[in-house]
Amino acid sequence: MTEILYKEIPSLDLADFVSGDLDQKAAFVKNLGDAYQNIGFVAIKNHGLTESLQAKLYEVIQRFFALPDDQKSAYEHPEIGYQRGYTGKGKEHAKGRNTGDLKEFYHVGQDLESIPDADPIKQEYPANVWPTEISEFKETALEVFNAIEHAGKHMLRAIALHLMLPEDYFEDKVRFGNSILRCIHYFPITNPEEVPEDAVRAAEHGDINLITLLMGASADGLEVLRRDGKWIPITALPDQLVVNVGDMLERLTNKKLKSTIHRVVNPPRDKMNSSRYSIPFFMHPRSEMDLTCLASCVDSQHPKAFSDMTAGEFLEERLRELGLKK
Repeated sequence: MTEILYKEIPSLDLADFVSGDLDQKAAFVKNLGDAYQNIGFVAIKNHGLTESLQAKLYEVIQRFFALPDDQKSAYEHPEIGYQRGYTGKGKEHAKGRNTGDLKEFYHVGQDLESIPDADPIKQEYPANVWPTEISEFKETALEVFNAIEHAGKHMLRAIALHLMLPEDYFEDKVRFGNSILRCIHYFPITNPEEVPEDAVRAAEHGDINLITLLMGASADGLEVLRRDGKWIPITALPDQLVVNVGDMLERLTNKKLKSTIHRVVNPPRDKMNSSRYSIPFFMHPRSEMDLTCLASCVDSQHPKAFSDMTAGEFLEERLRELGLKK
């Protein structure tokens, strides 16, 4: 990534928001709001996820994806829309497409043991699925999940302030929310003639959730559609998380905050036989969250653009559109 590209990515320090200094906090909120309305994504540092923990998770998932396909498929659960465990190659496609993406992935959700029995949300979630071949997978993935979720809650507090909402507006909505840590392997293509001509690693799409927090990938390929219609490559630095707006937040804010459209392009033909690994964290609310457009985001110039729907209803609709549920 070039020096010019670094300048295009708004870089914020999450420590400014949590420092207790009201001026630094206000500046963070303003800069975050400006970035989301103008560019659609930010890079944050001091987010609480260490580089060593990131490296450990990448090492663990590389060992899992190196297993034979028949061993990995033992961890597939189509009956729950692949929301936990493994999803095989080409099973997911972007909304509006039929060709599957050139990827396989593994989903980790909330640890059921951490949710109180008295909370009815516990009954909604399937248990996590852990590969017996990789003993460190569970501990490492859950540690990463918790660290990124903590950072995501701070980001949502800043977003709430930008929207002139109470700072804790999202707090009860994301407590034990239906968030997903997705470990992705964009697998090597040894014979490009064997895949559909229009197949790509990940076709252009917006994420379903409130916000996505992405740690640095193992290789280039991610591109973001800027507000002026230009695609620009983006890679998180080792000490950064890239955070973008998802479809649920766009819906809640009646497009005041726009879901960031992005894609993962195929590498040059001579590098198609190499792997790429990526780990996004999709921050979801609880299923009962009301996504009805905020009254403060609707006026004569911005009429209500979406029908009323809960987060759970919206997720079900999108999983069917992506081919993960029938």
